[in-house]
Amino acid sequence: MTATQAGHPDKDHGRFATLVLGSIGVVYGDIGTSPLYAFREALRPFAHDGVHENEVIGLISLMIWTLTIIVTLKYVLFLLRADNDGEGGTLSLLALLMKKAKGRTALLFLAGLTGAALFIGDAMITPALSVLSAVEGLKLVTPALADYVLPISVTILVLLFVVQSRGTAAVSKFFGPITLVWFIVMGLGGLAHISDDLSILNAFNPIYALDFITHAGLVGLVVLGAVFLTVTGAEALYADLGHFGRVPIQTAWFLVVFPALALNYLGQGALVLTHPTAVEDPFFLMFPKWALLPVVILATFATIIASQAVITGAFSLARQAIHLGFLPRLEIRFTSETTTGQIYVPSVNSLLFFGVLALVIIFGSSEALATAYGISVTGAMVVTTLLAFPFLTWIWGWSRLFTLSVLLPLFVLECIFLAANLLKVHDGGYVPIMIAGTIMMMMWTWQKGTRFVKEKIGRNDMPLEAFIRLIERESEHAPSDVPGTAVFLASVPDKAPAVLLHNLKHNHVLHAQNIILHVNTRRIPFVPEADRIELTRLSDRFSKLTISFGFMDDQNVSKAFAMCRKAGLKFEIMSTSFFLGRRKLVSDPTTGLPGWQDRLFIAMSHAAIDPSDYFSLPPNRVVEIGEQVLV
Repeated sequence: MTATQAGHPDKDHGRFATLVLGSIGVVYGDIGTSPLYAFREALRPFAHDGVHENEVIGLISLMIWTLTIIVTLKYVLFLLRADNDGEGGTLSLLALLMKKAKGRTALLFLAGLTGAALFIGDAMITPALSVLSAVEGLKLVTPALADYVLPISVTILVLLFVVQSRGTAAVSKFFGPITLVWFIVMGLGGLAHISDDLSILNAFNPIYALDFITHAGLVGLVVLGAVFLTVTGAEALYADLGHFGRVPIQTAWFLVVFPALALNYLGQGALVLTHPTAVEDPFFLMFPKWALLPVVILATFATIIASQAVITGAFSLARQAIHLGFLPRLEIRFTSETTTGQIYVPSVNSLLFFGVLALVIIFGSSEALATAYGISVTGAMVVTTLLAFPFLTWIWGWSRLFTLSVLLPLFVLECIFLAANLLKVHDGGYVPIMIAGTIMMMMWTWQKGTRFVKEKIGRNDMPLEAFIRLIERESEHAPSDVPGTAVFLASVPDKAPAVLLHNLKHNHVLHAQNIILHVNTRRIPFVPEADRIELTRLSDRFSKLTISFGFMDDQNVSKAFAMCRKAGLKFEIMSTSFFLGRRKLVSDPTTGLPGWQDRLFIAMSHAAIDPSDYFSLPPNRVVEIGEQVLV
């Protein structure tokens, strides 16, 4: 086969290498910063009575096998294949399962909300913990800088959130190379110390991990909570599947990330065995004095990149939640003209910003904040494992018994880790629980409230075809004809939209051409342009138009309208009016939602942007007609 026939293999190889490098920076940024604090925090319960060889080897063995079982087997080799048309993540998987649920949606919905809420909690804690851990290395450069750790961390985080609105296109091309250098430095730092005590290589034997668990008692359960810090960011593997693809993410893990992490943890263990005083901060003490400041600076850049990755993931998750009806229509800005995945959601950015700053100021150190970490990560992983069961049985067709035999050991292991992290509730673990609980309550309230409003309004709706027959029969009281095209947005495609009825009631006019527009969000990531438009001619003056988007699509109705001409719909955009209904929600304690949920739902509705902005309608062609709805 010639180069031409192969489709330019050099170009394909270059693109693949770019995807691998990009995944190192974005997908693995979070898990790549866990060596800064994971081993240190796992050792802390034993540090008061000295460090023993079996404890250190057992801990390192636990970390390596946790990375192997949970990250390598569950995420890299299995979940990356459980995609929704190439997209991964909890909500993407939920959307796929909801299509196959056949009415069994309550538990799926609860699991999806839980996973999404825990991810947002993770997105708050990760930047705070990672940046604090990196900047605290300055204390080892010179103790005089100890008082400046908190101000420097706050400054870095403020700058990080301020630049979000500008997008990451300009700097993201540096993410991969910087993080690659970080992994190389980590791996070499660990490799240089393995020879300090070669007995650390026994950690590859899982017997040492099992022996540690069986003899550590209650303290061992506490330590498991810290051990789980080694897999922070594993959910990003799945969530970023659509950005880089399965094979580049897998290649990056096996070629760079896993070897670097294993070498670094082995090196930290060997260092502590030889120099027990290094338990204070084994990561930074692996490096010679002359290299300490450069490593601290590199670690700071790595943690900023890791924070950026999890913030971007939160934006992407928020967009999915909006399109799937779990959140109100929030403002979404596209920060790249070529990459639809690069978005900025101002309200989510503000929420994360104040949450992260509050965590940094309240806890003050990575040691204190580490106690609050882990619950959101383990909780999200348990949810993903639960959702994997219906995926394997419904989508892949596995038998329930075989699926159970595969997933049950993993589920039990993750539940043990979750139980270990729940022991930290009183020390700060309540923080991610409160964050996730609040976000779950908001999502549930919005979904419940919108369903109630739709049902209430739908009781008075008239079938669209019956309305058209009635209008065409009317002669004596027929509305006046006006030229041009009117587009009426309808939440239910087969009903006459309320805004059309109100327009007739108050203005007594009917346009020459009337289009009933329904915007449909399908439970797939992207809808091909060929399937975007569905046009049905109902009469000489009425047409029904359905525009379909995926939950990852930019829902630009104006751009989609340009495709309608190909479908045979003739209109002039400057003589077309878009009629939207604006609902004023009024709390009614005697009906509908409970009083507290009424107020929350109404407050969330105030945060929503106008449909004209959300759907990118021409601003000077929009007419809004209001109505009052009791909830």
